Amino acid sequence: MTADSLKEAIKRELPELLRSDPDFRAYVLELTRQHHPSRGETEDWFHAMLGELRRDREESMRKWEAQERKWEEQKAEAERDRAEQARKWEEQKAEAERDRAEQARKWEEQKAEAKRDREAQAKKWDEQARKWEEQKAEAERDRAEQARKWEEQKAEAERDREAQAKKWDEQARKWEEQKAEAERDREAQSHKWDEQARKWEEQKAEAERDREAQSHKWDEQARKWEESNRHFDRVHEEIMAQARKFDRSIGALGARWGIQSERAFRNALAGILEENFGVEVINVNEFDDDGTVFGRPEQIELDVIIKNGILLICELKSSIDKAGMYSFERKARWYEARHQRQAQRLIVISPMVDPRARQVADKLGIEVYHDSTDVDSLDV
Repeated sequence: MTADSLKEAIKRELPELLRSDPDFRAYVLELTRQHHPSRGETEDWFHAMLGELRRDREESMRKWEAQERKWEEQKAEAERDRAEQARKWEEQKAEAERDRAEQARKWEEQKAEAKRDREAQAKKWDEQARKWEEQKAEAERDRAEQARKWEEQKAEAERDREAQAKKWDEQARKWEEQKAEAERDREAQSHKWDEQARKWEEQKAEAERDREAQSHKWDEQARKWEESNRHFDRVHEEIMAQARKFDRSIGALGARWGIQSERAFRNALAGILEENFGVEVINVNEFDDDGTVFGRPEQIELDVIIKNGILLICELKSSIDKAGMYSFERKARWYEARHQRQAQRLIVISPMVDPRARQVADKLGIEVYHDSTDVDSLDV
C-alpha cells in the first residue's frame, strides 16, 4: 500500500474510529497534544485574552474620560480666549476709531495750514510783484536819466568839437595872415620868420594836443556810457533771473497742489540747465522687470546728462521728501547696474526739500540745489 492510499484510508476511516473507539480517540488526542493545546489550556488562554481585552477597554475608557476632561478644559480655555480676543478687538476697534478721528483732525489742521501757506505765498507773490514793478519803474527812471545825461554829454561834446573847430579855423586864419606877413618880410626879417615858424609849430602842437585831449575825453565819455549800459543790463538780467526763479518757486507750489503739472515743472528746470551749461538733459524711461527698485516690476524714470564722457544722474522735482531721496538713490544705482556705467555725480534740484531728505542726501552723497541756476558747474 502506498503512502497516498494510506492517507486516503485514514481520512475515510478516522472519523468513525474516533466516534466509536474511546481508547483509540484517547490515543490520538495524546498523540496530537504536543502539537495542539488541550481544551482547558485553550479555555484558559481565551479567558486570559478576554481579561486583557477588558483591561484594555477599561484603560481606553479611562483615557477617553481623561481626554474628554481635557477637551472640556480646552473648550473652556478657548471660550475664554475668544472672549479675550473679542475684548481686545473692541479695544483695537475703539483705538482705531480714535486714530481715525485724530487723523481727520490732523488732516483738517494740515489743510488749514496749507491754505494759510497758499495765502501767505500769494501775499508774498503780490509783494514781490509790487517790488518788481517799483524796481522796473526805478530802472526806467534810471534809464531815462542816463539817456538825458548822455544827450547832455553828447551836446556838450558837440559844442566842444565846434569850439575846437572854430578855434582851429581861427588859428588857421591867423596862420595864413602870419604866413602872408612873413612872406612879405622874409627877405628882410628871416630871423623873425624862423621865430614865427617856431611859434606856429608850438601852436600846431598845442592844437594837436587839444584835439587829442578832446578825443580822449569823448572816448572816456563813451566808455562810461557803455559801462552804464552794461551795468543796467546786468541789473535788469539779475532782476529777471530773480523773477524767473520766483516763478519757478510758484511753479513748484503749483505742481505740489495740482495747479501745474510735474512734467511742465521738470521741463522748465531741464531747459535752464541746457541753457546755462550747453548740455542736453535726457529723460530715461525704462522698465524694471525684476522689481529691484520698488519691490515689484515698475516703470523707472530718470534724467541723465552726458558731458565729455561724464555721466550725471539728476532728479528734477517740484518737491522731495525723505522717501523720494531714497527712491532716487535706488533708481540711480539700478540705472548704473543696468547700463554697466558709474555715475560721477547724483544731483537733486527742487525748490522744496524736506530737512530729513537733506540729511539722507548728505549720507548718500547726493548734491541738492534749490534751483537750476544754483548749480555751479556740471564738471567733475
